[in-house]
Amino acid sequence: MKIEQIYTGCISHAAYYLESNGEAAIFDPLREVQPYIDRATKDNAQIKYVFETHFHADFVSGHLDLAKKTGAQIVYGPTAKPGFEAIVAEDNQIFKVGNYTVKVIHTPGHTMESTTYLLIDENGKEHGIITGDTLFIGDVGRPDLAQHVIADLTEEKLAAHLFDSLRNKIMPLSDDLIVYPNHGAGSACGKMMSKETTDTLGNQKKFNYALRADMGKEEFIKSLLTGLTAPPGYFPKNVLMNIKGYESLDTIMERGKKPLNVNEFEVIATETMALVLDTRNAEDFAKGFIPNSINIALDGSFAMWVGEMIADIKQEILLVIYEGKEEEAIIRLSRVGYDNAIGYLKGGFDSWKNSGKETETINRITAEEFNRKYSAEKPVVIDVRKKSEFDSQHVVDALNIPLNQINNHLAEFPKDQPFILNCAGGYRSMIAASLLKQRGFDNFTDVVGGFTEIAKTDVPKTNYVCPTTLL
Repeated sequence: MKIEQIYTGCISHAAYYLESNGEAAIFDPLREVQPYIDRATKDNAQIKYVFETHFHADFVSGHLDLAKKTGAQIVYGPTAKPGFEAIVAEDNQIFKVGNYTVKVIHTPGHTMESTTYLLIDENGKEHGIITGDTLFIGDVGRPDLAQHVIADLTEEKLAAHLFDSLRNKIMPLSDDLIVYPNHGAGSACGKMMSKETTDTLGNQKKFNYALRADMGKEEFIKSLLTGLTAPPGYFPKNVLMNIKGYESLDTIMERGKKPLNVNEFEVIATETMALVLDTRNAEDFAKGFIPNSINIALDGSFAMWVGEMIADIKQEILLVIYEGKEEEAIIRLSRVGYDNAIGYLKGGFDSWKNSGKETETINRITAEEFNRKYSAEKPVVIDVRKKSEFDSQHVVDALNIPLNQINNHLAEFPKDQPFILNCAGGYRSMIAASLLKQRGFDNFTDVVGGFTEIAKTDVPKTNYVCPTTLL
C-alpha cells in the first residue's frame, strides 16, 4: 500500500499521503498545502479527499485551502458540525481512493467527532489505521480539550468514551495493522508519547499502558487524567478556526511578506501597537535587540511557544528575522492561527542598529562563571523549565517558575536584588529574559547553555522538590 507519513518535527505533527491508481488522499494536512499538491503532482495523481480525524487543537489544518485548490472533498467523522461544505461520514462508511478502501471507524473520546480511518489495500487486506489523536505510540489522546469549547463535555465523560472506543473499536482489530498517529513525542496532545511515530497495533497492545487488556474503565479514567497539565491557551482558539474556517494562507502571506525600512517599521509599531517579534537565535538577540521586542527563536519549537506566550491570537505582529526566513516565519505562525503578521524589518536587526536607533542587550554568563558566582554570592536562581524537568534535577535553592506561567507570577521575580535565569539549553530562558525586559526588569543574567551546561559543573544540585517550587 502506498502510504507516506509527512512528519513536521517542530510541532510533532504527522500528516499522511495515500495514492492509488491516479487518485490521492491527504489526512490531517498542515496549513501550507503546496507540498501535498506537489507530492500528488509527482505521482500524476488527483487529490480526491482530505480526511480529518477531528477538529484539531494544536494546529490549524490546511483542509480548506487544499480543497479549494484541488477540488478535493473534505471528510469528517460522525457528529462533526463544520461551518463549511464537507462530508460528515457515517460510522463504517466506505470511501474509495483508486483501488484502495478507506473505512470510517468512529472513535470518540479525545473529541466526540474523533475518527480512525482503516486502510485496506487493493487485495482487500487491512493494512493500517490512521488514528489521529485517539491512539498514539505509547499513549492516547488527552480527553480534556473539548470541554474548553463545549463545557458539558467533561474530561471524565470523554475519557469514558475513549475507553469504549479503544476496547470496542481499536483493540479487536488485527495485531499486524500499522498504527499511524497524528503526533509524536513533544506534542501537548498527550503526556507520554514515544519518539517513534509508527508501530504495529499488536505491539501497542503489549506496551501501551492505555491498551492493557485487564484495565477497567475506572482505572483507565484515573490513569488517563492523572498528571495532565493545563493545555496551551491557544488550543481552543485553533479548534474554533478549524470548525468555522479561516483566511487563505495566500492572503496571510501577502499581508505578512511586506518589507519595511527602519522608519516605516518604527511608525507602524507605534501606530498599530503591533508586537515586535524577534525570531533570531538567543545568542544574537542577547547581543542587541529593539526595545520592547520579544524573542522566540525560529530555530526551536517556535509555533508552540508563540501560542503559549502571545495571549491574543489576533495580535498584529512585526517580524525581526534573518534574511530569507520571512516566509518560513509567517507559515509557522499561521500553523497555530497567528495570521496577523503585517510586515518585517528589511535588512533585519542590523539595519535598525546601523540607523542609530536605541537598542538593548541581555547579560549572559557561562556555566563556569555561574558556578563561581553561585559559590561566592549564593544569588537567587530562577529555573524556567517545566516542573517535571525541575523535579528531576536542579540547582539547590533554585525557584521554579515554568516559562508558560511567567505572566501569572511576575511578582515572584525580585526587583530589589539581582537574579539568574536558566532553562535546559538557553532557548526558553531567552524568551523569559525578553519578556522580563519588556516589563521593566534589568537586574538579571541568563546562563548560556542552561542547566545542561550547569549540570557539568560542581554547583550543588538536588533531585527533590524544593519548598519554594511553584506548582
